[in-house]
Amino acid sequence: MISFIGTYDCKADAKGRVMIPVTLKNQMAPLLAQGFVLKRSVFHPCLELYPMEEWNLLMQKMNKKNRFRKKNNDFIRRFSAGVKPVEIDSTGRLLIPKNLVAIAGIKKEVVLSSAINIIEIWDKESYEQVLDDTAENFAELAEEVMGDDGEDLS
Repeated sequence: MISFIGTYDCKADAKGRVMIPVTLKNQMAPLLAQGFVLKRSVFHPCLELYPMEEWNLLMQKMNKKNRFRKKNNDFIRRFSAGVKPVEIDSTGRLLIPKNLVAIAGIKKEVVLSSAINIIEIWDKESYEQVLDDTAENFAELAEEVMGDDGEDLS
């Protein structure tokens, strides 16, 4: 199971290249040969970087959807809009396609944030705003999401 750890501040150059920090690149090392898939997030103005293994698992789930239901077809179309296969180059850089840079509003300051099995790629200002927006109700959200799963975490 893939599980990334950490949040990293980076810079994007004029061509949309982001240097992956060494700590994160080391976590990605077993996955580099397979490549990655980059897509827009469903809920936020950021991008999601999927290791190919995780992407393939998600596509197996999506492939089970009945394509003769309009809402399924509409969802699949929107979900896959702008999806790009990407690689980390030999120097440790990720090239973010220009259309995805625009979608995420990436300027220069970038945050790479681990989200368990994927990496979220944010414009730094947007990332900090989303953290601020959810800070006030985070205790309630944590209780709702994690507090009643029937498992004893103590």
